[in-house]
Amino acid sequence: MRSLIVLLSHNPIPVHYMKLWITLYAMVWIAFFEFLFVMTPTFNIYLVYLHIVMGVVIIGLAYYNFSRLKATSVPGRVKRIAKSTIGMAITVGVLGILLYYRIGNDWAIFSGVTIGGVILLLHDVAAFAIITQAAAVAIAHDMWEGKEFEKASVPGQIPTRTG
Repeated sequence: MRSLIVLLSHNPIPVHYMKLWITLYAMVWIAFFEFLFVMTPTFNIYLVYLHIVMGVVIIGLAYYNFSRLKATSVPGRVKRIAKSTIGMAITVGVLGILLYYRIGNDWAIFSGVTIGGVILLLHDVAAFAIITQAAAVAIAHDMWEGKEFEKASVPGQIPTRTG
């Protein structure tokens, strides 16, 4: 495992990176709580700012997770999914900025549908995609790391966890 060396005195103290599986699953849970906060009936300005902060954390985690996965020998599909999650997170952030400044709320496409409404729909759909992609990457990495794909299971049976 790679480590950073922090020099506090003459003796270096190794500070280890956070385990990758922790940050992979943290991204899933943070995205989940994002949805809960937004669905709060008394959604107020403080929750808006919390939503923004958590969105920035998700963008950071998406980048961090991808860069850490890229340095492993995890299958290419997992790396590609993690890479696409960064793009989606940035897209959701940009759409979120448009929503925050109410861009398009007054521009009607047709009766009852505004550009702002379409932006909100795209923001939400991409956010759902992020949580599903993040969960897929976390589970795939977990199974790869546990070498669960090396031995096939018997059809009709659920093997016990080993290790």
